[in-house]
This record gives sequence, structure tokens and C-alpha cells, in this order.
Amino acid sequence: MKGLNDKTIVVSVGGSLIVPDEIDVHWLGRFREVVGRYTEDGYRFVVVAGGGRTARKYQEAARRLTDLEDEDVDWIGIHSTRLNAHLLRAVFRDKAKYRIIKDPTEETDFKESVLIAAGWKPGFSTDYIAVLLAKNLGIKKLANLTNTDYVYDKDPHKNPDAKPIREIPWEDFRKLVGDRWDPGLNTPFDPIASREAEEYGMEVAILNGDLENFEEYLSGRNFKGTLIGCEY
Repeated sequence: MKGLNDKTIVVSVGGSLIVPDEIDVHWLGRFREVVGRYTEDGYRFVVVAGGGRTARKYQEAARRLTDLEDEDVDWIGIHSTRLNAHLLRAVFRDKAKYRIIKDPTEETDFKESVLIAAGWKPGFSTDYIAVLLAKNLGIKKLANLTNTDYVYDKDPHKNPDAKPIREIPWEDFRKLVGDRWDPGLNTPFDPIASREAEEYGMEVAILNGDLENFEEYLSGRNFKGTLIGCEY
């Protein structure tokens, strides 16, 4: 379904929010409340689930027992996103499409208020899947809910003087993150997904999992986070 309205948004939910260590039932309840409130006002949400601690636990366990191939690591992560996605679909059972989207390029008849998606195949991050799904559905805005407040001019974990960036064009952002992606890469948004988003003309918001802050973003008010590719 192409040309969805401006109140339709892709939300990539980092697995660290769903499963920081154990499943965060409180956060999920608040997320359901916020999304439910906005769907009553005509908003529609395409929610892409990350893997989080679930993926890392399984990957760590497997590494202790055998030498893992990269493809094995990817598939464990993919199935972790799918488990989290099924949790989200159950949480939004009264609003969501009945099945999880696993292939972001397939033709999808999205008539419900919420659509849940998960990992696809090895070599594709959930960021990239979120962008491909946005393109498939004709959506131009993506909110990436994660465990960081902003995009910074350098790695804040290694550089205490790192400065937050509130708005940045794709050209400058891609200089920060480079052009290559691997499953262990720690960047605010996947470089391959960034290239795809720039070509498509998307606006991507990077913001933390504070749901009051997410509401500020949805309402078009000032929020704590970074807008990438926005029109100045």
C-alpha cells in the first residue's frame, strides 16, 4: 500500500528497550499506552523489533560451546528479533495486523493501526529492514528508539568531550558512521541503512527510549534527540 498519510511512521525499537536484561514489562506497557493514544488520533505505526539481550545471551551461550560462523550469529539475532516481535504483536493484539512481517520487500496490505516487523535474513540489520519497509509502504519518517540520547560528533564512550548533534544532513552523518556495517558495529544508525535512507529522502530521528520524549517527537514539539536528513 503506497502513499500512506503523514501520520504513519516507522518506529525501530531497539532490543535494549524490550529486553535490557529481563523483559521490561513496564516499558512495554507504557509503549502500548502511548501508541494506543495516538492511534485514536489517526496515527499508524510500523514497529520493527530489535533483538536486545535475548540475542546476546543465545549468541554468548553458543560461542561457549562451538566456533560460530557469522551466519549462525546472524540467524540467532534474527530469531531473537522475531521472538520480540511476537511479544509486541501480542501486546498490540487489538490493533496490530495478525502476522509479523519478516520480508520488508513483500507486498503488504496494511490496513490496521499497527504493523509489527522483525529480522529478515543474514547481513541485514533491523535499521536496514526499517528503511526498506518504509520505502515499500511509502513512509518518509522513521523514529529509531534506542539507548542513546543523541548522535554525537565522536564516540561519547571514548571521548568525554563529545558534543551532541541536534540536526544533521545525511552527507555529514554518513561521514561519521562510514560505509560498512557488521553485526558488532556500534553506531547510532546502520551505515548501509543510512545510504538507503538518504537516497530515498527519509527523515530519521534518533532518540532514547523515554516515552514522554517520544510523545514530544510525535507531537512535533522539541524533543531530546537528533534529526537526520531533515529539511532546514
